[in-house]
Amino acid sequence: MAQKLKLEIVTPASQVLCEEVDEITAPGNMGQFGVLPGHTPLLTILDVGEFSYRKGSDVYYLAVNWGYVEVADDRVLVLVETAESQDHIDLARAKAALGRAEAKLKELNPADKEYRILQGALQRALVRIQVGSRGSRH
Repeated sequence: MAQKLKLEIVTPASQVLCEEVDEITAPGNMGQFGVLPGHTPLLTILDVGEFSYRKGSDVYYLAVNWGYVEVADDRVLVLVETAESQDHIDLARAKAALGRAEAKLKELNPADKEYRILQGALQRALVRIQVGSRGSRH
């Protein structure tokens, strides 16, 4: 069994991360899941949420927006629409986006076409605030 995982996080715009890590925790569409070295091969869908990885005693956090995770041979490939580290999140902007989404949602009912889009925007803003508000940067 390998002692480390090779973690690669890729968005349509760029490769966000390529590092050796000890473990990951990801927001699956069925709930949070973790991966350690020696994990069984897996292909699953990621939901909007907080993604974390540990290197030694340091834990790093990212806000991710929908994608896929493939685990095979101690390699974790994460393909996501967006991935923002806590250091790159503009909290004021995220809070403004949250306020806009909440205000617009109050004007709509669940049958409106725009309702689900705004729920997604609300969820992304909440995750960005959660990740960006972490006191420690690792």
